[in-house]
Amino acid sequence: MRQEDIWDEAAARQYDTPGTGMFAPEVLEPTVDRLVELAGGGRALEFAIGTGRVAVPLAARGVPVTGIELSRPMIDRLRTKVDEASVPVVVGDMATARAPGSYTLVYLVFNTISNLLTQAEQVACFRNAARHLGPGGRFVIELEVPELRVLPPGREATVFHSEPGYVGLDTYDVVNQRMVSHHFRFSDGRQAELFRSPHRYIWPAELDLMAQLAGMELESRHADWAGSAFTAESRSHVSVYRLPPPR
Repeated sequence: MRQEDIWDEAAARQYDTPGTGMFAPEVLEPTVDRLVELAGGGRALEFAIGTGRVAVPLAARGVPVTGIELSRPMIDRLRTKVDEASVPVVVGDMATARAPGSYTLVYLVFNTISNLLTQAEQVACFRNAARHLGPGGRFVIELEVPELRVLPPGREATVFHSEPGYVGLDTYDVVNQRMVSHHFRFSDGRQAELFRSPHRYIWPAELDLMAQLAGMELESRHADWAGSAFTAESRSHVSVYRLPPPR
């Protein structure tokens, strides 16, 4: 399926979960705090801005935010929160679309770069970020670490989260470096609702090479937005890449 078909009106309507999940204060506040710091008083560009989960509170903190977003239903949902003047959005693919002006910060949160399903598209995304950055600007990516270490031979799926009313699992195609995330939501009845999204998973070292191809270098990597140390046991990372100033 095309990404614009996956992130349709139904997906946009269910995306926001105020106060819980991705929208929980303990998740969102450290994210915004760190992005305010990295923006350094300049302008920020969010690739795949979605419904504005991060952009709206970031703009409220005084950082001018522009977005790029492929899904019109997601943009419509964003527009119920802020208008175009507050957070302008360019409709398009984050690997190719251009937003006007130059930025001190470009960011991509919550595994979204993996929605690009080929290595070439992911490299193009890095290059697109570099095109938008001024000298010394930063590109920040939040991305999960593939859980292949817990996949024994012959098993193709891992459960990444389980709680009452929800089970999330990932199925892996390790030959083609692909993964499909399955989100099952259910109540006390016999029926469940399923949402699926395909991804191309990326190891941190491969991500670093993509940055080099785009003329950027790794500045820092942490396990989360609060700055915890990244270790072999970390399930995700926040990586900051910098576009060096001319020499």
